[in-house]
Amino acid sequence: MTVEAEKFAGFGPNEWLVYEMYQSYLKDPNSVDKAWWDFFADYSPGATPVESARPTDPSPPPDAVDPAPADEASPAAPVAAPPASDAAPAVQPATPTPTPTAPAGRPLKGAAARTVANMEASLHVPTATSVRGVPAKLLIDNRTVINNHLRRGRGGKVSFTHLIGFALVKALEAMPVMNNSYAEAGGKPTVIEPEHINLGLAIDLTKDDGSHTLVVPCIRNADTLDFAKFWSAYEDVIRKARTGKLTADDFAGTTISLTNPGTIGTVHSVPRLMSGQGTIVGVGALEYPAEYQGASAETLARIAVSKVITLTSTYDHRIIQGAESGEFLRKMHELLLGDEFWDGIFAALRIPYEPIRWTTDIAVSHDEEVGKPARVIELIHAYRVRGHLMADTNPLEFELRRHPDLDVVTHGLTLWDLDREFPCGGFGGHALMKLREILGVLRDSYCRTVGIEYMHIQDPEQRRWIQERVERPHSSPDRQEQIRILGKLNQAEAFETFLQTKFVGQKRFSLEGGESVIPLLDAVVSAAAHDDMDEVIVGMAHRGRLNVLTNIVGKSFGQIFSEFEGNLDPRTAHGSGDVKYHLGAEGTYTALDGETVKVMLASNPSHLETVDPVVEGIARAKQDMINRGEGGFTVLPILIHGDAAFAGQGVVAETLNLSQLRGYRTGGSVHVVINNQVGFTTSPASARSSVYATDVARMIQAPIFHVNGDDPEAVVRVAELAYEYRQAFKKDVVIDMLCYRRRGHSEVDEPSFTQPLMYDLIDAKRSVRKIYTES
Repeated sequence: MTVEAEKFAGFGPNEWLVYEMYQSYLKDPNSVDKAWWDFFADYSPGATPVESARPTDPSPPPDAVDPAPADEASPAAPVAAPPASDAAPAVQPATPTPTPTAPAGRPLKGAAARTVANMEASLHVPTATSVRGVPAKLLIDNRTVINNHLRRGRGGKVSFTHLIGFALVKALEAMPVMNNSYAEAGGKPTVIEPEHINLGLAIDLTKDDGSHTLVVPCIRNADTLDFAKFWSAYEDVIRKARTGKLTADDFAGTTISLTNPGTIGTVHSVPRLMSGQGTIVGVGALEYPAEYQGASAETLARIAVSKVITLTSTYDHRIIQGAESGEFLRKMHELLLGDEFWDGIFAALRIPYEPIRWTTDIAVSHDEEVGKPARVIELIHAYRVRGHLMADTNPLEFELRRHPDLDVVTHGLTLWDLDREFPCGGFGGHALMKLREILGVLRDSYCRTVGIEYMHIQDPEQRRWIQERVERPHSSPDRQEQIRILGKLNQAEAFETFLQTKFVGQKRFSLEGGESVIPLLDAVVSAAAHDDMDEVIVGMAHRGRLNVLTNIVGKSFGQIFSEFEGNLDPRTAHGSGDVKYHLGAEGTYTALDGETVKVMLASNPSHLETVDPVVEGIARAKQDMINRGEGGFTVLPILIHGDAAFAGQGVVAETLNLSQLRGYRTGGSVHVVINNQVGFTTSPASARSSVYATDVARMIQAPIFHVNGDDPEAVVRVAELAYEYRQAFKKDVVIDMLCYRRRGHSEVDEPSFTQPLMYDLIDAKRSVRKIYTES
């Protein structure tokens, strides 16, 4: 092997590209990425690659051959006839028919010549190919679930090749022989057993002139990555290939390759295997079997025919046997249909729902067909009653959420029913819907970042009112509304950050971790202003009180900071009657369009819920004084609770119990629970027997909205819905905003002493403002 051939050894099918880059480097080093300079710097030119591929060929290399002129190259040039003899008859000889001239050949040079050398070298690798068809139904459906989740959150998109490539890596962990390669050491055959899996990806690149080239960079140490990291590494390699940023490291050391001719419709192909690798896996087109491609979608769904994807394994037969290759493809098949594989992917992407499971279709006779629509109605009812148990409402900790009542299999349905139409009794505004569409509406309505408890309400009109507003597509708020939400989060976080920086060690019971309560209150008070309400009265304990005073009630920053400096009102007992974070205030709230409403925050000399009946009494007294007649409930009480207090204090239950009595009612209160999932130092598991802190509100048939505090748009949507419900039915409504407490019970406590695991999670979290800004 020549010096240059040795230089490019180990790059497999990428040798042509490296050679081409080297030629560009010789002409102008700046034309090549600087990452390659060190690689090319110590290279001494030797024989050309084509020469090294044909050491016994005495002819010059193709890139040194010039095409011969046509008259020299033609083997059929006319030959001069001998002079005629005198004795010969004077007959004109027939004109010979000219032989067609062969077209002049175009010599292959540079990268094209190296490709020829690589392909000829590959002929010396004895290969065989195994082929297996895999039903793609589960792959398609779970990919849809994954991409819908990503679209609602951080963005991005998972392709079929991402999933199949990850299945390939997992199959290799079970069948490491497929990762081996053949070599010769000292003239003796040898098996190379790599320590890790370096997965090569065949990427088709289109040049400026429209021609196509193939590069095969690799994902290094793919066996050490979970799916989220594998997906990121895959996309990074693709991005570098598209932008010409691949380095020698991205090419070297590939142990197995993945190619996907299926993207151009090829069902399956038999690729060439380059020296240095033991296997190359091909992925064919995703198609229905040919015999079913003329059937209608309805027929295909009825007879449970799935699209199929064809996998091929082309392997070096010197070190890998056909049975091993077949077993390898069988393992990939099992993974793509297996529960453990999909559970791992969903966990890595932090998707808090159970993947769709592979099951066989449930055959029914004609008499039994009526049963499936009834089961679909059962499923709809189950989501309305228990969908909140699968909602992603906890911003602090990821967990896979499932419940048997919400599993389609429990109701005698399978993934094969997803594309079948069922009568749904007007659900979602339709008489007939596919099960896939029904599940999409149910999960969007009850299982995303909002969970709703309302089926305990006995009045069908109230249940129907909620269903009409939640069982429909939810569009994102317009740009102006998004900016307003972000502005309120900025105000909340900036206030807390300033106090934490300027008044270190002073108690303030910060709102950090629960800043979404400010846009929540903003939405409710703004709606009250637009409804010409006379006043909004807020009662709350200490958590976040200073933030509400400044950003909702309108108390000036000067007053707040002055109190932190110790300048208290001398006319009150002991200067204040209590500490600064128990004081009340009155102000005027101005909505975005200029509408105003009076706002009052009642004083609360207790850390707990003593203020609840006080606020209700103030609201009722003011309504009686205004005297707008029966139903004139134009003073809105808002009660802000802590989760431990809402569940643990009897005064909360007593206040709720009085809420509908003629002598005490105020037309409904909006209850907001700032649920930071810890009561002083006690976790929920040690503080209550109920599932939720808000379960006590079920006794008065109040609807309860559980919402993830890290989704401020959902928080605002729920706030507006809660206010509308109060206005429509003059009843209490509860918003349970799950969040966390960034610091201790007060700023002088060290929370990690009593909740070390929780605060490990909290310390790693970014604020809701940062998350929302990025989204």
